[in-house]
Formats: sequence, C-alpha cells, structure tokens
Amino acid sequence: MSNIDLIVLLSTLAFIVGYGTLKYKSHSNIDGYLLGDKSFKWGTIGLSVMATQASAITFISTPGQAYESGMGFVQNYFGLPLALIIVSAVFIPIYYKLKVFTAYEFLEKRFDLKTRLLGAFLFLLQRGLAAGITIYAPAIIISTVLHWDLSYTIVLVGGLVVIYTVSGGSKAVSITQKQQMAVIMVGMFVAFGILIYLITEHVSFKEALSVAGNLGKLEVVNFSTDGSVRYTFWNGLLAGLLLQMSYFGTDQSQVSRYLSGKNIAESRMGLMFNAILKIPMQFFILFVGVMVFVFYQYNLPPVHFKVSNVEMIEGSAKADEYLALEARHREIFDEKKEALASLQAARMAGDENQIEESESLVRQWGSLGYCSL
Repeated sequence: MSNIDLIVLLSTLAFIVGYGTLKYKSHSNIDGYLLGDKSFKWGTIGLSVMATQASAITFISTPGQAYESGMGFVQNYFGLPLALIIVSAVFIPIYYKLKVFTAYEFLEKRFDLKTRLLGAFLFLLQRGLAAGITIYAPAIIISTVLHWDLSYTIVLVGGLVVIYTVSGGSKAVSITQKQQMAVIMVGMFVAFGILIYLITEHVSFKEALSVAGNLGKLEVVNFSTDGSVRYTFWNGLLAGLLLQMSYFGTDQSQVSRYLSGKNIAESRMGLMFNAILKIPMQFFILFVGVMVFVFYQYNLPPVHFKVSNVEMIEGSAKADEYLALEARHREIFDEKKEALASLQAARMAGDENQIEESESLVRQWGSLGYCSL
C-alpha cells in the first residue's frame, strides 16, 4: 500500500469509530439504546437494513462468485421483494402493536419464557458465527495489504466494531452503516470504472460483453426445472422467499433496524427501499466480478492470487514444480488469448463461418476451466 492508501484507510476507520462513539454515547433509557428513540426515517432504515445484510463478505466474495460461475447467483434474491412485502404487511404491525424491543420478546408474549430464551439463544449462536466470518473476511484483506499478522488484524477489526456498537447503541450502528455503505459503493463504482478503462485498452465494452457471454458468464435467468441446476428462477423465487422472510421477519439484526422507525409507514418504506434496490445492487456487484473475469482474459492472472502463499512455495522444495506449473499456465493463457483475438477479428471482418468456429473454440476453453484460473 502507498502512503495515501494507508492514510485513507486509517482516516476512514477513525472517523467511523469516533463518530459512532462520541456522537451517540449517551442514552437516557433502553428505548434510546436499542431502538434509537424510534426516530429513524425510511432512508436511514433502508440503508441500515441493506448494510446489515450486505456485509464485507458480499463485496469481497460475490464478485468472486460471478468470476467463477457467472451472473446466475442473482436469482437467489428474486424472492426478496415478495418477502419484504409480507414482512411489511404482517410482521411490522404486530411488532408495533405489542411494543416489543426484540423479535424474541414477541415469542414470550405469544408462548412463554422458555420459547423466548430458545429463540434468543439460536439467534445469538447463529449471529455469533456469522459475525465471526464477517470480521474474518475483511481482516484477511487488511492483513494481506498491511503485512500484519492475521490474528492481530482480527482483534483490531473486531475491537473497533465493539467500541462504537457498545457505546453508541442502535443509533451508532445504523448511522455508521450508512457511512460504510457510502464508502463501499463509491469503492465499487471506482473499481468498475478502472476495470472498464483497462479492458477497453484491448477490446470495446460491447466486445467485452460478447466475450463474457461466450464463456457463459452472462446468463442471468435460468427457467430450468432440472434439480441438478444450482441457480434457477424457480428455486430463487421459492427458496429466496422463505429464506428472506425468515431473515427479515425474525432475525433481530434486521428487526431492530425497522423497529427504530418513527412509525409503521417509515419502517415499511425502509423495507420497500430494499425491495426495489437490493436486486439491482447485487446485479451490479456480480457484474463487477464478470468484468474482473474479462480483464483476466487479456491480462495474465497469477496461478494463485495470495502473494504470501506463492512466496512460501517458491522458497520450498516444491519451487521447481510450481515454476513448471506457472510456465504451463502462461502457455495456456497465450493460446486462449489467441482464440479470443481470432474471434474479435472474425467479428470485425463479418466472417460468419469464422465467427462460429472461433466462438466454439472460445467456449471450449471455458468448458475446460482455463478461462477461470
């Protein structure tokens, strides 16, 4: 990392933690600490809900998902709008009517204390595991770019989150999540712009889309009823509906966000904000991954992306085997790049026979897995 990168990183962390801790550190009652005094408008609720669901894992791993298997993953979210409509129509009015602080308080009112404790325990167990993974993912990135020990990085990232969460309560979490979403989305758009700039040094944007399509990365919707197909419209609609309804309707990490609304209308608007924007956002994040894939069709990717692992192998007894693998990797890349160049030339010449032949060859590279090393 350059000095400017380090300054931006540390300044962003310091601002978010400091803002969340100092501005919202005092609360006169539990209503203010857990529900932010029920003062949030729909914009804050919407962004906070979106940020809670879209953790660092989303922005780190989802492009990798598209790099590996294409855009089909977006179908998992097709049931989300329906789920949020049901939660808005059924769950929110019940929670407001009972004036609960948590979803599990409702279980005690409806059943008994044991049911509430069981629900709360399962939530804490599940959310604890999820939080561990959520912290672990960005910690890996930070430890890699700063060359820090991963254990210390995990403690640092987790510790910073604990500081402003414990001291600032629901308001600190919701407001800082808006700031984090802004930073993340600006970063995604900047990364996308850089990718397009670098790709268009080799081919036009239209041609880049054609390459991605020929290699099977742009299939967004699949109406197959074959149970062996992983991502389809039907399982995304049904499974997505059930999963998202349970998540947004009963998971306290989401319930606490919309219970902080000024009224039922603001809470519903916050969820509808997500119903409208969540799928486009996921589409864009996946599309960034597809463009990363296209970029590496014209720029030699490393055999393995983690530099520290490569350095360890190069200093071991397996170094010669790794160098041989790297040489073969370069040969395959050159052959694949030549096939793509032939396809581009055939399209410019309008030679339909050559286009068909080149497309077949390019698809063959994709089926062999050499286009996703």
